[in-house]
Amino acid sequence: MEKVRGFEIAKGFENQGINMPVRKTKFSAGYDIEAAEDCIVPAFKAGQKPTLVKTGLKAYMQENEYLMLCNRSSNPFKKGLVLANSVGIIDADYYGNPDNDGAFMYAFYNMFDKDVEIKKGDVIGQAIFKKYEILDGDCAEGERVGGFGSTSKQ
Repeated sequence: MEKVRGFEIAKGFENQGINMPVRKTKFSAGYDIEAAEDCIVPAFKAGQKPTLVKTGLKAYMQENEYLMLCNRSSNPFKKGLVLANSVGIIDADYYGNPDNDGAFMYAFYNMFDKDVEIKKGDVIGQAIFKKYEILDGDCAEGERVGGFGSTSKQ
């Protein structure tokens, strides 16, 4: 069977009991993504960096697709968790990159006044595969040279 789009366990997480994402209902757009390990998202303080929550997953897709990482609708209200970048975008060429094998993470801020504990296996977000279009005359030829945050280094 030809691989079109899907998830795989990223290098370094092979024997850590990572669950593959699933859609919970027939009409769900997103696949539920779980945390790969326990972590704490500290209460927000001005100037702090977001907490990167590992998923232990990488995603493969077609060249004209991306994976959109979205927050759970209940996270802001129940846990105070918001995505630092509002929506995460995983490009097709992020898969298998030399820095981190394409392992993707969620970047959270905790807007509550107490730390939030995330346990391994907690559903932390949703991931949705999407197609995109390019402009007439687009001539992008750059190639990914690394992992997280690497496209601005070219």
